[in-house]
Amino acid sequence: MKVEKEVICLGHRIIPHQTSGSYDLIEGISAPGVPGPPPHYHSKYHEVFVVTEGALEFLIDGNPVTVKAGESIDIPANTLHTFTNQGESNCRYLNIHSPKGFLGLFETFGVDASEQHAFEKSVAPDVISRVLQRATDFDMHIIVS
Repeated sequence: MKVEKEVICLGHRIIPHQTSGSYDLIEGISAPGVPGPPPHYHSKYHEVFVVTEGALEFLIDGNPVTVKAGESIDIPANTLHTFTNQGESNCRYLNIHSPKGFLGLFETFGVDASEQHAFEKSVAPDVISRVLQRATDFDMHIIVS
């Protein structure tokens, strides 16, 4: 399935944008307190976040970094990272993965945002378990502490 509409993936609203370049582009919306993915790295993807509203708290190779509206963070391949919205309102951001391919994670595990209880379905234990089992299929290497 090609994501062409909004989905909820692991509690985050994902709005895909089709590109003609060799990168994936999504707009993400993270509610306050919703945790990001577990700490992970990508062996082939470079990733950029551009925060447009609110702020995201990143953990980059064990170091905390706050990225506020109007700021960005560039995450090279093989960099351990995660994020969360510690604020009191939604955080909106653009997220780019280069080269193309990571969008497949959202295509596989995203729940149509128009479905009733989409948020709850996206964080159900069976979905979390499947993501953990298949993460490496999407070059997402999770580090379990």
